[in-house]
Amino acid sequence: MKSETNIPKPTTVDEYIAAASPSVKEYLVQLRNIIKQTVPQAEESISYEMPAYKLNGILIYFGGFAKHVSLFPGSEAIEVFKDELTDYKTSKGTIRFSPDKPIPITLIKKIIKFREKENLEKNKRKNQKNS
Repeated sequence: MKSETNIPKPTTVDEYIAAASPSVKEYLVQLRNIIKQTVPQAEESISYEMPAYKLNGILIYFGGFAKHVSLFPGSEAIEVFKDELTDYKTSKGTIRFSPDKPIPITLIKKIIKFREKENLEKNKRKNQKNS
């Protein structure tokens, strides 16, 4: 949901969701709730003008668009879960969901947990390298 030049850019996730089109707003609320329930310790922010969740680095982004909602877990997650993502449009680091279909809660939680583990492992390797 890119801001138009005359529309203020969101500075919080609440502002982002409030500015979303009615067709995707509820889906965004559900995504936010799933992320917060799955990784309650993650820091919520706005990055690249969309909601971002950080825990030992960026975990995941999401965005609302005119006719779809996207989850941005990164390319590794897309590859790992490709067999479970066959019902959704994907690209290198993006999963597109249609707001008129049920949100795949279990799948999203698995992806978030995968990203959490991935970030922890990267930080562990980085810390070992630096010691």
